[in-house]
Amino acid sequence: MGLTSQSTGVSVLNNSFDVRTTGNELVIALGGNPNVGKSTVFNSLTGLNQHTGNWPGKTVINAQGRCRFKEQQFTLVDIPGTYSLMSNSVEEEIARDFVCFGKPDTTVVVTDATCLERNLNLVLQILEITDRVVVCVNLMDEAHRKKIKIDLTELSRQLGVPVIGTSARSKKGLNGLMDAVYSVAQKQLKTTPLEITYDPLIEQAVQMIEPDVAKLVGNEINSRWVSLKLLDGEKSILRSLENYLGFHLATWRKSPTSLSGSSTPSTPCMCSSINSEGVESSSELRTCFNPAVEETLAASLTRAKEFLQKNNIDSDRFRDLVVSTIVHKAEEICRDKVVVFEDRGFNKWDRKIDSILTSRVFGIPIMVCLLGIVFWLTIAGANVPSEMIATFLFWVEGHLTAFFFSIHAPAWLHGLLVTGVYRTLAWVVSVMLPPMAIFFPMFTLLEDLGYLPRVAFNLDGFFKRACAHGKQALTMCMGFGCNAAGVIGCRIIDSPRERLIATITNNFVPCNGRFPTLIAVSSIFLGGIVSQPYRSFVSTFAMVAVVLLGVFMTLVISKILSKTILKGMPSSFTLELPPYRKPQLGRILVRSILDRTLFVLARAVCVAAPAGLVIWGMANIQVGGVTLLVHCANFLQPFAQLIGLDGYILMAFILGLPANEIVVPIIIMSYLAAGSMLELDSLEELRTLLVSHGWTWLTGVCVMLFSLMHYPCGTTLWTIKKETQSMKWAFVSFLVPTITGIIVCFVVAQLVRGLGLAF
Repeated sequence: MGLTSQSTGVSVLNNSFDVRTTGNELVIALGGNPNVGKSTVFNSLTGLNQHTGNWPGKTVINAQGRCRFKEQQFTLVDIPGTYSLMSNSVEEEIARDFVCFGKPDTTVVVTDATCLERNLNLVLQILEITDRVVVCVNLMDEAHRKKIKIDLTELSRQLGVPVIGTSARSKKGLNGLMDAVYSVAQKQLKTTPLEITYDPLIEQAVQMIEPDVAKLVGNEINSRWVSLKLLDGEKSILRSLENYLGFHLATWRKSPTSLSGSSTPSTPCMCSSINSEGVESSSELRTCFNPAVEETLAASLTRAKEFLQKNNIDSDRFRDLVVSTIVHKAEEICRDKVVVFEDRGFNKWDRKIDSILTSRVFGIPIMVCLLGIVFWLTIAGANVPSEMIATFLFWVEGHLTAFFFSIHAPAWLHGLLVTGVYRTLAWVVSVMLPPMAIFFPMFTLLEDLGYLPRVAFNLDGFFKRACAHGKQALTMCMGFGCNAAGVIGCRIIDSPRERLIATITNNFVPCNGRFPTLIAVSSIFLGGIVSQPYRSFVSTFAMVAVVLLGVFMTLVISKILSKTILKGMPSSFTLELPPYRKPQLGRILVRSILDRTLFVLARAVCVAAPAGLVIWGMANIQVGGVTLLVHCANFLQPFAQLIGLDGYILMAFILGLPANEIVVPIIIMSYLAAGSMLELDSLEELRTLLVSHGWTWLTGVCVMLFSLMHYPCGTTLWTIKKETQSMKWAFVSFLVPTITGIIVCFVVAQLVRGLGLAF
């Protein structure tokens, strides 16, 4: 095909968006609306599968990849999916700034062939910024299936830039896309992008300031587009112009009356500036501007704004006129023989399905049932592979033990490294890997089908009432698989305040690491209080109740946080319900196994290894003939009793910080006074052991409640620190669920004991 992909790690872009590693490398920006297949185009061209990093100072993901075409090296930058460049969100600001100041050699705008009219809004906005554009009309196969015909030649003629049809999932049309990209990047193809004509009054105001703008920005950026943004008064573009071009705008940040005179001191000429991170920086893009020219522009801008005000066009009216003109132009293009619908009811099946899946009556019950099926398949399906992996890893442990004996290693060294570090790692891997390897592919399958946006739609109202973001529903669902993955998923939330709320509360939904403890305890102490035919029903009901309690607590704590340390109102967001699509099983497996399962498991292993040393030391180092574990358990006993636990249980939760999966093995180790973690052969043996150490149904309930509501595991805390770039928020994420769990357990324990029901 002439196109070869080359994987690359993701480097975080610096403040000047410099992504070039060599002088002859061409940079391609890949933009588009959400759910148009942009990531599929990116992955198909580069061979990457969601290798991500963060933009500088922003918790919004970016990805880079390299490919070769016609012996030319290309670097593709996957900029955030967005519906516009009006800077209403962090994603829009990043996308706009990279197109403006990242100096891509070509910007590829990916659109959806099945809803081209809506996607053209973004295309037209990008054409106002740069003429080096290629439009990729993706999902042509779906358009054909829905009997939608698109005249690509006519669309290209009207837009004035190359337009290429693709079906990225089957890699059709990608060679033609890269051929157009190559021609535009190498300046072999001259583009003449469509220029939108706005209201005559706006055009007159633009003419009043554009000559002065052109003198300041030169060839660095489109002067007409900058003029429109200055008239709009968009603050973020003013910051960006300062950061990336050294364009100092202090002279017109004052009121219009103060700008009318010439007494305002001019901004000094500077070759360097202070970027958004507060660090002095310089760039080849920055120019020493003439203060006199800047002052002239300030005066022109004042006159232009006064002219608009006299004609009843304020800031809101100005933006309305701009947006409506773009929308009407997109409609006009699509009406003019570009898009032909042979079947007007092409999406009737999607609408019929949505009338059920997103209805007030059936939406949430269906969602609960689907998630229940996913949980059941995860739990039931993980048993066999988990046992197989454990058998293999503990077989390896036997050989390691034989090796240490053969070299006459000290017993303490064998205990420290084998029954301490290795056994902890073996337990974490054997218990974590199978559930994640089942849950994440199924979760990704629902995502690929297009169902997860429906989940967010169904739960949006609940999160709005909790003053949180509707997208938090998606991150919460990811937390059922792994809270660390749920925290990473919080990147999709634009508002920093609401992203922090989602991060802090993600631990309130039980991850698959807590399910073994919850299942075992509910089966023994709740299912065990009824006769045999009803035990599984009671245990299942208890599990569902715990999950629903976790969701309820997520909403409650989100509301409390939004009224206290993270005050604010919920922001609005656009949630598009994408069409239902046939899932790609190959990509699902790659994305879920490599990018989620192994990523999280690697972090868990890094946390579990040193924890193995601590656990072995606590169980084997003695002071006064008693192990450190016993000393600590005795010290914690009075407090643990207040919340319905005992000292050994509380110590198990503390030592289980690396991974929730090892809490029960640590409890068994503590009760049997063993020197390493153990697992019993059956639930009946476990029940006998726990009852003999004073467990009642109240103990079981409190263990389940504290398992649901206590600090995140070490892997999740590490991820929170990485995502927020702050130890403070990692500490808050530790305290909030822990304090909540202690209060809830205390209330339940004291209430049951006060009523004399603890038996």
